[in-house]
Amino acid sequence: MAAMAVQAPRSSKTESYVDNKRKDDIRMANIKAARSVADAVRTSLGPKGMDKMISTASGEVIITNDGATILNKMEVLQPAAKMLVELSKSQDVVAGDGTTTVVVITGAFLKQCQTLLHAGIHPTVASDSIHKTSMKAVEILTAMAVPVELSDRESLVKSASTSLNSKVVSQYSSLLAPLAVDSVLSVVDPAKPDLVDLRDVKIVKKLGGTVDDTELVKGLVFDKKVSHAAGGPTRVENAKIAVIQFQISPPKTDIEQSIVVSDYTQMDRILKEERNYILSMIKKIKATGCNVLLIQKSILRDAVTELSLHYLAKAKILVIKDVERDDIEFITKTLNCLPIANIEHFRAEKLGFADVVEEVSLGDGKIVKITGIKDMGRTTTVLIRGSNQLVLDEAERSLHDALCVVRCLVNKRFLIAGGGAPEIELSRQLGAWSKVLHGMESFCVKSFAEALEVVPYTLAENAGLNPITIVTELRNRHAQGEINAGINVRKGQITNILEENVVQPLLVSTSAITLAAECVRMILKIDDIVTVR
Repeated sequence: MAAMAVQAPRSSKTESYVDNKRKDDIRMANIKAARSVADAVRTSLGPKGMDKMISTASGEVIITNDGATILNKMEVLQPAAKMLVELSKSQDVVAGDGTTTVVVITGAFLKQCQTLLHAGIHPTVASDSIHKTSMKAVEILTAMAVPVELSDRESLVKSASTSLNSKVVSQYSSLLAPLAVDSVLSVVDPAKPDLVDLRDVKIVKKLGGTVDDTELVKGLVFDKKVSHAAGGPTRVENAKIAVIQFQISPPKTDIEQSIVVSDYTQMDRILKEERNYILSMIKKIKATGCNVLLIQKSILRDAVTELSLHYLAKAKILVIKDVERDDIEFITKTLNCLPIANIEHFRAEKLGFADVVEEVSLGDGKIVKITGIKDMGRTTTVLIRGSNQLVLDEAERSLHDALCVVRCLVNKRFLIAGGGAPEIELSRQLGAWSKVLHGMESFCVKSFAEALEVVPYTLAENAGLNPITIVTELRNRHAQGEINAGINVRKGQITNILEENVVQPLLVSTSAITLAAECVRMILKIDDIVTVR
């Protein structure tokens, strides 16, 4: 025992050496994986960025350059790389635009972190420095921003066009940008002027025509035909519309059972009962003056039968069946009516009113339009047209980004220049600020300031310009006080980007830098990966 007591201090000395090699390896592996994801989307940044063709396992093909969509469809396995996928989703939720930018900035920050860690700087010091850098960056951006009013429609259209210019459908930005602005402004509630719910803007896609035929509909559009038997109406004026959640068809038993009919008189009785049951329902509906029925989709039984359609046609009631359950809330809000769950609750006060409900032929299909709605709720519908499914899907994604940009401006009413101008200005001012700081912190902030130059560098590179010449010239212009000097990719030179109408909401840039910094801090703090089976 005495011998063991003597040896104890010696063993504790030998344990004082800690092997950090594994921690460094895991940190570097995480950084490399995340950077490879950032490099994959980097070429799709900016108006001259390339598009990605994504082929899914099911054989579906998607063509897009929306960062969130590209990353969402990637099957990323490495946990740290997955964080970048979630990061672009967060940016999509917060701002709607800048999903590629946020990933590219994160990649640049991580590259600088690699250099700092190799130089022997502790991850915690680098993590704290990046947090300070992002806070200071938000201050600088806010100071640069130009306030905008919602009544200034032109500025809103400019920022929506900037968002659309980098998309596949950029040639239609002059049509889609005003459409996005009008959609958002029509759903803004004066009681809550800072809140916009984009679920109040319904996007309906219809194959055929071109994106030029896209229109804003003040009312409702259904991408389906009117269900009618011979002689049923396809156009109703002064419509009284009911949204019903029950079926106009013979009832089924609650339990699974079969009825055996042995006599034809019993058969006649069953058919007669069916007719009387359906007729009594239709009489109750007709008694309220209702002449348009929207029937919710049911998985239990058919919404209507041939017999009920025949009687509804006789009663001159227009029927649209298989309305999705998810759409019921939007429809009732638009029509300012109440959904009816049971025939016994069918009353005139639960109906909605519209001037016209009509079936319209579009391309090789038909749609139903409801216009002139009385006391219409604060909703709107956009009907997107396109020559093929790929264009339709990309037009929908692009329009969603444009709607989000306008929503950002409603939430935070400030604009800043685009074209890499804010990033270069941030890089310059943060570089100057780093000289005021002391020690390691100063060195880290300077590195992260340089990382922000990746945005103008990539914009120039994707536009086929010489990135080194362009970024050097940009630095020079900003040093002379031209804070709005940015890359004009159309002219291939540096101009005052505000005068060129290339503007973006302040929220897009601030959230991109804040989210990128958060993600980098998290990756830096990870020093081990534990796999639980």
